[in-house]
Amino acid sequence: MGKLFSGDTRSDIGSEAEKMKFANRVNGLVVHFIRLDVNEELDSDMLVMERLYPLDFRAYETERRLLWLDVLEDELRQLHLAGFVHRDLKRPSDRPGETFDNIFLTEKGLRLIDVGISALKDQVGDRLFRRFVEEEQQELEAFRAYFLNR
Repeated sequence: MGKLFSGDTRSDIGSEAEKMKFANRVNGLVVHFIRLDVNEELDSDMLVMERLYPLDFRAYETERRLLWLDVLEDELRQLHLAGFVHRDLKRPSDRPGETFDNIFLTEKGLRLIDVGISALKDQVGDRLFRRFVEEEQQELEAFRAYFLNR
């Protein structure tokens, strides 16, 4: 799986790669970073990550979904304690895409993709980081309702 960056995105791609690598050192919740590369055909920089194969969670009973949610919440808490916050669990309504399309159900459980607007505590400071975590907790509650009630 890859994410293309076109134009002058050197700082964006490097920042996203560093945040992804940081999260990968904490646990396996965030998609695994592989390398930075170039797609010469499209004249774009490329962030290469593991390929995820999403499953349809609606095919599973509520009890199993609850287990996946418990693991997601534990791993997200670990990331927060380590100083990483995703910041994009719930897509804003004015942006295209599904509401929670940055959360995939895979054979390994729930996984997060797209850490582009994520934040590291040592870069944004304590106050802003706490605010981001509080917002993420609200998004997580909205995801819980969505994930269990569909």
